Amino acid sequence: MLTAGMDGVRNRIEPPDDARKNIFHMTPTERDHNGIATLPGSLHEAHQALLADDLICKALGPHVVEALTCVANAEWDAFRTAVHPWELERYLATY
Repeated sequence: MLTAGMDGVRNRIEPPDDARKNIFHMTPTERDHNGIATLPGSLHEAHQALLADDLICKALGPHVVEALTCVANAEWDAFRTAVHPWELERYLATY
C-alpha cells in the first residue's frame, strides 16, 4: 500500500471521488460511470492481474512474485481438476 500511495504522490494522481451510494445496488452502467471495476472472478484472473502490475511486482520483489506464482499455479491446478459434488450428483449415474 505504501508503494502504491507513494506512486500516487510522485505522479500527482488525484484519488477518485468516494462512492456515497451502496455499490451493490448500482447497475453495471452506474459502476462503470463511477470508475468502479469488478474484482477478478478467480484465482487465475487475480494472479494474472498481479503479474500485469509492474509497480506491485517490483515492490514485492522477484522472489515473492515467483513464490506466489508457484502457489497460485498449484492451487489453480488443484481447483480446476477437482470433481465438484454437483458434477458427481449430476453425471455419475448418467454415465
